[in-house]
Amino acid sequence: MKYQLSICIGILLGLFSSLSSAFAGEIWVSPHGNDLNTGTRQAPVLTLTQALKQAREWRRLSDPAIADGIHICLENGAYPLSEPIFLRPEDSGTADSPTIIRGMGEEASVLHGGMSITRWKKQGKLWVADVPEFNGYPLDFRQLWVNGKKAIRARDVSDFEKMYRILSNDPVNEILWVPTAAVKKILKAPRPEMVLHEMWCVAYLRIKSIEVHGDSAAVRFHQPESRIQFAHPWPRPMVTTDGHNSAFYLTNAKELLDEPGEWFHDIYSRKVYYYPRSGEDMSRAEVIVPALETLVRVEGTLDRPVENIRFDNLTFGYTTWMRPSLKGHVPLQAGMYLTDAYKLRPQMIRDYRNHKLDNQGWLGRPAAAVQIHAGHFIDFLDCSFEHLGSTALDYKMGTYGGKVEGCLFRDIAGNGLVAGSFSPAGHETHYPYDPADRRELCTHLQVMNNYFTDVTNEDWGCLAICAGYVADINIEHNEICEVSYSGISLGWGWTQTVNCMRNNRVHANLIHHYAKHMYDVAGIYTLGAQPKSYLTENCVHSIYSPGYAHDPNHWFYLYTDEGSSFITVKDNWTESEKFLQNANGPGNVWENNGPMVSDSIRRNAGLTEKYKYLIKKADR
Repeated sequence: MKYQLSICIGILLGLFSSLSSAFAGEIWVSPHGNDLNTGTRQAPVLTLTQALKQAREWRRLSDPAIADGIHICLENGAYPLSEPIFLRPEDSGTADSPTIIRGMGEEASVLHGGMSITRWKKQGKLWVADVPEFNGYPLDFRQLWVNGKKAIRARDVSDFEKMYRILSNDPVNEILWVPTAAVKKILKAPRPEMVLHEMWCVAYLRIKSIEVHGDSAAVRFHQPESRIQFAHPWPRPMVTTDGHNSAFYLTNAKELLDEPGEWFHDIYSRKVYYYPRSGEDMSRAEVIVPALETLVRVEGTLDRPVENIRFDNLTFGYTTWMRPSLKGHVPLQAGMYLTDAYKLRPQMIRDYRNHKLDNQGWLGRPAAAVQIHAGHFIDFLDCSFEHLGSTALDYKMGTYGGKVEGCLFRDIAGNGLVAGSFSPAGHETHYPYDPADRRELCTHLQVMNNYFTDVTNEDWGCLAICAGYVADINIEHNEICEVSYSGISLGWGWTQTVNCMRNNRVHANLIHHYAKHMYDVAGIYTLGAQPKSYLTENCVHSIYSPGYAHDPNHWFYLYTDEGSSFITVKDNWTESEKFLQNANGPGNVWENNGPMVSDSIRRNAGLTEKYKYLIKKADR
C-alpha cells in the first residue's frame, strides 16, 4: 500500500512539475532550432533575437506565461551573430517577473561574434587561406584564434624586452625619429603600425611614411592620430638622458611574419597567412577571426530604461575593435581615446583650490562586447567573457543597480569591466562632471566574486575593473592577475572639486601579478573627489618589472592620484608600504596599510570559497 502511494505521489509530483514548467514562461533556443518553431523545448527557435521577440509579445499581450518571469533557455552550443543582440525598453521585466537569459547545462552556450577560416594551404613555412565576406562586405579584423588560443599579429619582436626605443620626438613636424635598423624590414610594407609605449598608455599609430637618413629614420603617421599624438602632452613619448626613451614595436606587415604563432591579414588580396605553432595541424585546426565589435546592446532611455534582465551561465566570445585600423588609437588613460587634445599656455585655473591645468582633452570610448545604456537591474551571473578585442562588459551611463557575480574574464584585449561615464564626448575631461539629471549616472552596481586574468593583453594601458564617474558602487572579493597596468581604477576627473562621485567601496579584492607592461601603476588607483568612499581589506602583491618602463621605480601598491579626496584607505595588506598620494585633496584617511596588517585580511581577500572554481575554469 505504501509502495502504491509512493508511486501515486511521484506521478502527481511529475505532473505538477510538468505543469509548472509549462506555465513558467520558457522559450527554448537551440543551434539546431528553427525560428518558425514555437519555442518549446521540443520545438526550439534558432536565434536569441527570435526568442526576445516572442518574449516581448508575451509582455505586450499580458500572456499568463509571464507571471513568474520569462526564462529564455539556450541549449549548449555556439550562436553565431550577424549583428548585436538588441534589448530595448519593451524587453524589460519586473522585479517579480524578470527576463532571464540562461545557458543550460555545464557546456558553454556561446554568443559568438566570429567566423571560421577554413581550407588552409601550405606555402613554405606559412599556411594561407581566403578571408570570407561578412554580411556581403570584405572582412577585416585585428585578432585571430587557433584552437581557442590567441595568435600574435605579426610583429618585429617576440620578446618585448628587445623593443627598439625612439631617438627623438618632433611635434612641430609630427615626426618620430627611430633607428633605421628598427624599420628596415617594413620600408615597402603598405599598412604597418607602430605601438608606442608612453608612460601609462600605449598608442596605436598607423605609419604613413618612412624616410631613411643614415642611421636614423623619420616616421610619419596618418590622420587623425598624428595630429592628436603630437599635440597632446599626456602621456607623451619619453626622451630621457638615461636611455629610457619610449620603446615601441612594429606590427601588421607580412615582412614581420617570421615566428610560430604569428599571422598577417592582407586586406588587398583578402588572404590570411599563419605560421603554425608546433603540433598545430592546419588541415584540422579551428581558426576563428572576429567579425563583430559588440555582441549585446542593452539600450533604453533615461525616461524608459531597460529593466530587470538577467544573463546567466552564458559565454560572450570573439569580438574585435576596428578603430585603431581606421583612425589609430591615442589614449589618455584607461583605454579612453582622445578625439582632441592640446597643451595650454598659459595654464588654466580650473577648480576652487587653484589647481593649475596644463592641457585640455576630449574623449571617446572603446567598443564593448556587451554594453548597457540606460539599464536598471541588468545582471550577469556565472558568465564568461573571453576572446574579446576590446572591453568585455560596459555599464556606460544611466544605469542603476545590477550585479556582476561569479563571472570569468580572460583573454581580453582591453578593459575587463567598465562602469560609469569618463566624460561625455563634448565634456572636457578634466572638468568636474556633475550632471543636473542624476539619472545619467552609473549607481548601485555590485561587482563581486569575479576572476580577471589575461585582460589588457593588447591595449596595455587598460584595467581589469575601471570605474569612472560612479556612485554607490561596490567592488568586492574579486581576484585580478596577469594585467598589463593597474588592477582597479576608481574615479575620474583630476580635480578636487566635489562632483557626482560618492559612497564607493572597494573591499577584500586580491590583486597580484600586475603591471606586466606599464608603470605609473598601482594595484588600486583612484582619481577625483569621492566623499564617503572606502578602500578596505584588499590584498596587493607581486608586481612585474618590465625593463622598458620609462621610470622603473614609479610603481605602487595603493595610489591616490590627482584630486583624490574624502577617501578612506584602511586595513589593506601589501608586501611593503610603497604608496603614493599625488596632488590629493582634503579629507583622505590612511590607516593601517602594509605588511603589518592582520594575516587574516590577506587570506580572506579575493574569491570566496564558493567561487574559487573560476580559477580552474580559466585554466581549461
